[in-house]
Amino acid sequence: MNELFDFFLAAYQQASTIDIILEAIAFVFGIASVWYAKKEDILVYPTGLIATTITVYLLYKAAYFGDMMMNFYYSVMSIYGWWNWSRTTNDSTSLPISRTTFREKIIGFVLVLITMIVTYGVYSYFKNEILLENYIDIFTSGIFFTAMWFMATKKIENWTLWIFADIITIPLYAYRGLGMLSLQYLIFTILAIQGYFAWKKSFNNTPSIL
Repeated sequence: MNELFDFFLAAYQQASTIDIILEAIAFVFGIASVWYAKKEDILVYPTGLIATTITVYLLYKAAYFGDMMMNFYYSVMSIYGWWNWSRTTNDSTSLPISRTTFREKIIGFVLVLITMIVTYGVYSYFKNEILLENYIDIFTSGIFFTAMWFMATKKIENWTLWIFADIITIPLYAYRGLGMLSLQYLIFTILAIQGYFAWKKSFNNTPSIL
């Protein structure tokens, strides 16, 4: 039992009180954001913006620059998604849930590659040695980048990407000794699976416009 507590708390023994409080706030708002996303509730964006802004600061201090870049991008995309989801026409939401077209899949794939290249460049700039865990971080950064864009445009496939990258991130943070973040991504994975089925049900129940 003590080993379990150590796994979750050891990383915070040297952390300042303010950083622990900030991470706790980011933890709560991050989970709330995914919960609201599952419900197709626009509150996904203000709650997510709080979580990602705090996380950018914490990851910068920890020198996890790939993750930091992604959370900075999440902050920017949260503003875009907030605007995109809030657009209305005749008092009804003008952005329905949809599936990606072939063209959007290609764009998504290109975004993954570009993000990986840029993230690698950032790591190369800040680090003398890029470890295996950093390469994993670089890969998941590309997946998360495209997932956020798909979410902002209400594409069902965003959940598939979140699930895939979240599953990889769980052991990554556990390996780094960041137990709370590992637990957070486990919760993210569960909510993302629920979100996929919720959005798919909503999509299937939406009448097609011919």
